[in-house]
Amino acid sequence: MRRAHPRVSGAAAPARSHGGGLPSPLLAAELPRLREAAARGPVVDLACGRGRHALVVAEAGIAVLGIDRDPRALAALAGAARARALPVTALRADLETPHGIPVRAGACGAILVFRFLFRPLAPAIAAALAPGGLLLYETFTIDQRSMAQGPRNPAFLLEPGELPRLFPALEVLGYSEAIREGPEPEAVASLCARRPG
Repeated sequence: MRRAHPRVSGAAAPARSHGGGLPSPLLAAELPRLREAAARGPVVDLACGRGRHALVVAEAGIAVLGIDRDPRALAALAGAARARALPVTALRADLETPHGIPVRAGACGAILVFRFLFRPLAPAIAAALAPGGLLLYETFTIDQRSMAQGPRNPAFLLEPGELPRLFPALEVLGYSEAIREGPEPEAVASLCARRPG
């Protein structure tokens, strides 16, 4: 069964997305770097769901490839992009299979990953980045278990400091772990990293 936001591997689908369906502040803060990285190759949003991040990037004039295994979510993304004449391509693929990411190694200008954690995919994510390519990755930490909602299974929650350790070959440009306050507080780790070169 495909999970809705928050996209956490193997988790049951909650009734609504965390953050009120709003894009992550990490994405807004890193749009200038993302624009530069897009010159190196395609921008790919992994486990994109209905595209709350892909659509924001496309609204900034950057073409995006959104990959997800849920055909209904991809249809919603494609419909929203078409209605707004945005440069988004939706591709169905299951990222939790041995096939990994359906892109050429070293080809991506940027990869976005929000609310999804499948640790075995980390090496393929790093390998898919072009030299100088950008990774924006944000997902829940183990501290999410103390919140009233959200994932509880520690297999799908990051340990302290774990996210940058999943990408040892990348240069960390920014990293934080915090409780993001709001109507539905969330404990997240946020990483901005670049492949050297």
